[in-house]
Amino acid sequence: MASKDECQSFEIGIRKRIALVAHDNKKSELIEWVKRNHDQLILHELHATGTTGSLIEAVLGIPVIKYKSGPLGGDQQLGAKIAEQSIDMLIFIADPLEAQPHDSDIRALTRLASVWNIPMACNLSTADFLLTSPYMINTYKRIVPTFEHYLKRNIKIN
Repeated sequence: MASKDECQSFEIGIRKRIALVAHDNKKSELIEWVKRNHDQLILHELHATGTTGSLIEAVLGIPVIKYKSGPLGGDQQLGAKIAEQSIDMLIFIADPLEAQPHDSDIRALTRLASVWNIPMACNLSTADFLLTSPYMINTYKRIVPTFEHYLKRNIKIN
């Protein structure tokens, strides 16, 4: 980790901004998980890609901020929101046994979640752990490097 001077912090509020994404073969699993966690999820601001967002809205009966379908740019839209500090948590239920035509977008989204140090679940067990964490009902301070050391190291002077 970078030194204290090379870090910045971001506070995750009590009401989390949660992004929910599922590949086609995993949508039904995510929707069942959403049903089981109805009471907890309705307390938060939910974001989702394409069809997943519409399915979640129907199940929870609350508005979901929806983006384009993943292959049409939705993963990139969510990545931008993570970089803008507008998403606090990512639950991305990917299908590990199915090749995805937009795999580079998926990789970019999960990389940004790591870069900006937001909690990320890639399976429902981890999603359960995140949702039942004591931090879900409290604030949390994320520490993120400023990356100044990285930028300085990679600047080439002609």
